[in-house]
Amino acid sequence: MRVGAAIAGVTALVGLTTAAPAGADNDWGINGTYEISSNGQLAKINERFQPQPGERSTWTITTVCSSPSDCAGTVNSDAGWSAPIYTSNGLWYVKRVVPEWRFCADGQPVEGLRVYKIYPVGFDGHYNAASTEYTGENQTLGPSGSCGRNQWPQIRMPFYMKKV
Repeated sequence: MRVGAAIAGVTALVGLTTAAPAGADNDWGINGTYEISSNGQLAKINERFQPQPGERSTWTITTVCSSPSDCAGTVNSDAGWSAPIYTSNGLWYVKRVVPEWRFCADGQPVEGLRVYKIYPVGFDGHYNAASTEYTGENQTLGPSGSCGRNQWPQIRMPFYMKKV
């Protein structure tokens, strides 16, 4: 019994000395300034290729993580908007509402939900958690029934982000 108590005590002591202090810096999050671009030349509207205006801007990202799979923060774009960023299943998500995303033939505005799905990528195009370059998709989805069509209007295009 004494041996078991001694082992438990040593294990607890080792755990305390090797654990990271609360609020310690880690490399799990995305923090810094990034140049982003979405390639409108490769855009798809409802799964049909059709060139669209691309997107270029600078994002300032701040995140806080409690583990590699639990991070959240904020994206501030030089285009004048802010949105939350979080991670789930190895992907980073940025979601924001785009007011007056499109206009119907009668001039009625339609709002869209823009979702950026991104992940870190290495020089070989494969997932690399240590990379400062990210790739993924920029998708904007409108409400079904907008403009009198029983279809969710959707635009998808490739996305790229690099730390500056």
